[in-house]
Amino acid sequence: MSPKKSNLYALLGLFRSATPEEVRRAYLKSAKKLHPDKNQAPGETELFLDVQQAYQVLVDPQRRAAYDATLPADEVEQVFRSPLDCKIELSRPSIHGGKDKQLVYALATIATSADHARTAKTPPLNICLVLDCSTSMQGPKMEMAKASALQLIQRLAPEDIFSLVRFSDRAEVAIPASRQINVRRSEMQIQTLTTGGGTEIFQGLKTAIDEVQRYNSPNYVNHVILLTDGRTYGDEQQCYEIAKIAASEGIGISGLGLGSSWNDVFLDHLTNISGGSSMFIQQPDDIERLLNEKFTYLSRAFAQSVDLYVEPAPGVSVEYAFRIQPESGVLSFGEVTRFGPVLYDEPLRVLLELSIESDRTNLRSLDLLTGYIESTVASVLTPVPNFPVKLSVMVDDNAVPPPPPPAIMQALSKLTLYRMQEKARVAVESGDYEKATKHLQQLATHLLSQGEKGLAKTILLEAQHIEQQKTFSESGQKQIKYGTRSLLMPGNRVS
Repeated sequence: MSPKKSNLYALLGLFRSATPEEVRRAYLKSAKKLHPDKNQAPGETELFLDVQQAYQVLVDPQRRAAYDATLPADEVEQVFRSPLDCKIELSRPSIHGGKDKQLVYALATIATSADHARTAKTPPLNICLVLDCSTSMQGPKMEMAKASALQLIQRLAPEDIFSLVRFSDRAEVAIPASRQINVRRSEMQIQTLTTGGGTEIFQGLKTAIDEVQRYNSPNYVNHVILLTDGRTYGDEQQCYEIAKIAASEGIGISGLGLGSSWNDVFLDHLTNISGGSSMFIQQPDDIERLLNEKFTYLSRAFAQSVDLYVEPAPGVSVEYAFRIQPESGVLSFGEVTRFGPVLYDEPLRVLLELSIESDRTNLRSLDLLTGYIESTVASVLTPVPNFPVKLSVMVDDNAVPPPPPPAIMQALSKLTLYRMQEKARVAVESGDYEKATKHLQQLATHLLSQGEKGLAKTILLEAQHIEQQKTFSESGQKQIKYGTRSLLMPGNRVS
């Protein structure tokens, strides 16, 4: 593919309206994916040189203007056939004027395009399993973790890269990152794992990220899977900082918490920094099943990452961000919000709750968010064009808003139960135990009406525990949180 025959904007996945910063970002992404040091496939070196030449033209204002003058009149704006379909719906087209607080919900749905879904080639994996080997893991926990790790190795494809790190109050690489793992040798290395010491997650996490970084490439799904049963103390902020670095390098982090003693607030925040998620493993016997589910999930990734870059308008804030599917969980909204991967056979859906407190007097319309969605797709050599985001509403005191779109109504109805347990948790933390028990009793009533008798019983027992002990039990709190979260997963009906 030669620049003489190809639109330079198309080579970088850009529209003609792209800013200089967007040109630079697109070039860096493409160069990282196509660099000859990491790619030797036929034709990719030539494409890398073409991308370099396209960048040199488009980053120079004079050369870019001269190039634009050569484009045909009907090519004023490049039209792309993106591998992803992106859509954002608002809960209402208009709001009232004045200064009172109003809420608007935005639902982003991102899916593999129909053409690519039929021919989707999922990228190989570059994963590191990092196992907590502290004293508390001894016995059935460790034995099941070993067996599950070995089964994971047996599922690897020839092109996959795997590594294993053990940690307690120090960390070491048990299986270095490599392709075509020797199963017999790996089994011996896994069987020699022993328990002892405390839990310092930063040590294990840093070592695991270093292993993934050795072969880190946009052509792979680069991911760390952390399995722990305990709490880390004093190094939480270090964990968050290294997770941010990993996310900027395209490395995701998932956490599996075993038993009741681990810190779910910490693990939730740690994982969603990179668009990952946390999971609750109640019994050692569940390790194998949930670890296999995580492996299958990563194996179905089409776009390794989807990131939202937006800036709210003055007086507008994002109060809540939640990924509905494919793996549900609260997201950390910021300058960049990591949505996570898009699967080739399942869409990504994220719900944003926008709070509007600006003065709308004499305004006819109001911009809420402005920015773009950026994604990385390994099977597409050139960068995927950013999806522009500009959410606006009309300001009209006389308008009667239509009902919210069905997709948003469904998302809100699913999320309601999860947010009930969040409110109960906040009430306990503030010392309002009566309010907490009322939230839990309401939640149990809703679940009973939907046939979720087991979870409803757990919630009612926890309400009694709060009345008596003035706190959640560690086990009950996690059962309720992850139980209501599981109801959001596709296939679970919530009315």
